[in-house]
Amino acid sequence: MALHLTKHHIDTITIMNIDISRFYTPESFDKIKQFADHKETPFLVIDTEVVAQKYDSLVHHFPYAKIYYAVKANPEKAVLTLLEKRQSNFDIASTYELERVLAIGVNADRISFGNTIKKRKDIAYFYEKGIRLYATDSEADLRNIAEFAPGSKVYVRILTEGSQTADWPLSRKFGCQNDMAMDLIVLAQELGLVPYGLSFHVGSQQRDIGAWDSAIAKVSNIFKRLKHENDITLKMINMGGGFPAHYSSATHELDVYAKEITRFLKEDFQDDMPEIFLEPGRSLVAPAGMLVSEVVLISRKDKFALHRWIYTDVGKFSGLAETLGESIKYVVYSEKTGKEQKAVLAGPTCDSADIMYEDYKPSLPLSLEIGDRLYWFSTGAYTATYSAIEFNGFPPLKTYCI
Repeated sequence: MALHLTKHHIDTITIMNIDISRFYTPESFDKIKQFADHKETPFLVIDTEVVAQKYDSLVHHFPYAKIYYAVKANPEKAVLTLLEKRQSNFDIASTYELERVLAIGVNADRISFGNTIKKRKDIAYFYEKGIRLYATDSEADLRNIAEFAPGSKVYVRILTEGSQTADWPLSRKFGCQNDMAMDLIVLAQELGLVPYGLSFHVGSQQRDIGAWDSAIAKVSNIFKRLKHENDITLKMINMGGGFPAHYSSATHELDVYAKEITRFLKEDFQDDMPEIFLEPGRSLVAPAGMLVSEVVLISRKDKFALHRWIYTDVGKFSGLAETLGESIKYVVYSEKTGKEQKAVLAGPTCDSADIMYEDYKPSLPLSLEIGDRLYWFSTGAYTATYSAIEFNGFPPLKTYCI
């Protein structure tokens, strides 16, 4: 029987020791749940009203910032259309994402090519479509931009040590050290480009507010050195994303991050505040999503095993890639009640790496049976986009927007 919880129920009871109201409003939970009960698993449901609320909240708390939605988090047309109507800008990582955004009528001046790793022909294609704002972090890429997107604005991404405290770090592959960033800004001017600003990313699912403090201080120092040593005045800071969603670990609410980040900016820049860009992805769409899977098999590895193995029809290759290294710990909910026991969760494929949680073992009811459904909370970001195509013949994860 389907379980539909009223506001009273959610406010007064906790099922499986999970406070559902921490993740969804009663209205949103019931709406998603009723829709999900009639669909074949596995799939993802996105409540677009939640995306709208999260976007509006971000604008409210950062009224001085330009929002560039990170399309890679969830490129569903309904999500992009909603944000386009709210005058969001868009951070694009590929020509494929660009086509999706252009198809809904987004103007080129609201688009940034935020990927520092890009083909020459893709730079040329973006330039042909009117995009004039590009991220970079290397000399080779900068020279490609100068050749195939002449006269464009560029911003240089720097490395930030704070990303190591994020649940999903983004260090090492992207960004460069301070001195190289300065050299690239100077070279950009020599190549006829517009040295526009600097960018950083403190890491996805960053709960340490201090990570922004150290990154902003580093940027401020580069701004001052470029002005003093090279007479170059940068105009923009792209602070990337990083705002956390609610998973198994506690996080601050957005207003706490906004208050402290604004204070850091004012302390370092005083009255000479540059333009501020934000590139949210996870914080906007993760809370809007619920991934629904089915229990395929329940077993134990020996008769004295303390933990069950629960295999579901969704795994690392079909949407749960961020469980790699057990980095993102989703809350997993079941309608079944009664005594609980920690369990290993694994996916359906013939790959031994397809185990989501072996150390972090969610508590699930002992009454759970084959065919029962599991509901993965806050899964609106980086699930469907990470879903592999045709591994073991399994199709990509379906997404429904309601």
